[in-house]
Amino acid sequence: MEIIEKYFKELTEEQRRQFEALGALYEDWNAKINVISRKDIGNLYEHHVLHSLGIAKVVNFKAGTKVMDLGTGGGFPGIPLAIYFPEVKFHLIDSIGKKIRVATEVAQSIGLQNVTFAHERAEEEKEKFDYVVSRAVMPLEDLVRLVRKNISKTQQNALPNGLICLKGGELEREMVHLKGRSIFWDLSDYFEETYFETKKVVFTAI
Repeated sequence: MEIIEKYFKELTEEQRRQFEALGALYEDWNAKINVISRKDIGNLYEHHVLHSLGIAKVVNFKAGTKVMDLGTGGGFPGIPLAIYFPEVKFHLIDSIGKKIRVATEVAQSIGLQNVTFAHERAEEEKEKFDYVVSRAVMPLEDLVRLVRKNISKTQQNALPNGLICLKGGELEREMVHLKGRSIFWDLSDYFEETYFETKKVVFTAI
């Protein structure tokens, strides 16, 4: 929990309480349904919660913004972002039912009011959002193709509507195909831990 407070000093008491509760909840659920690698559960706050909040370092969502988390798994980046942005509406989807169950139970346990969940594939979701966020394993070009139908034409944030991904490694080749519509931020500019040396937030306008 200290690592969250190190980089986000302005948390309310309620946000602090919610972030604090995640450790025991994920440890308990992960013992029943494996949503985080067993070797990695000890790094929950650094590798999962803080990594998710990397998006909050580069984007400040306005109140009322609608965000879909595609392939949320156990709730990342959606749940940490929903705690941090209580006035923003998050919709978390995953094609694996047991993962969505964990995310739903965790959100309910900490009293998150601004999230909804769906056990579905991206192709099935018809609603419109300002942004789609994802801890992406899929190439950016494929993700853009998948979520284009879900991006609203109405703009309400400083950053144009589009796709915001957490990615690692070399991205230049992926971004070439997107003809200047993508920009990225190095998370190592915001977080000093070695885990973030190759991690990036990538935005693609849609």
